[in-house]
Formats: sequence, structure tokens, C-alpha cells
Amino acid sequence: MATNAFKEMTAQELLARGRELRVELFNMRLQKATARLEKPHRIEQLRRDIARCETRLSALRVASDSNKA
Repeated sequence: MATNAFKEMTAQELLARGRELRVELFNMRLQKATARLEKPHRIEQLRRDIARCETRLSALRVASDSNKA
């Protein structure tokens, strides 16, 4: 997923997308354990997308905290 897509999402959308990515990563790890994984590079992509999502969420939290103060 493009980095710009995460910048355009709201906090609720980011939380939902993060959950989806984590479930997909879990399923990929199960496939890897059973030696049925077709796209091993996808695991790294998922980890990076989860990190992007979490980074954007924390930036939104910091921005909302600074607006409240």
C-alpha cells in the first residue's frame, strides 16, 4: 500500500486497516509454518505496512494532544 494512502486515512480507518493487516500477517505466518506460503516477500510488506499504520496513528494522537493543550 502506498504511503500516501495512510496519510489520507482517519484514525478509525487506520485502526481497522491495522487489524486487517495483522490478521493477514498471522495467516501468512501459519502458511509459512506449514510450508504452503506462495509469496514469502509479502510477510515483509505486511510488517512494513503495519509499521506505517502505527506511525500514522501515533502522529495523529500527538497532533490531537497538542491541539487539546
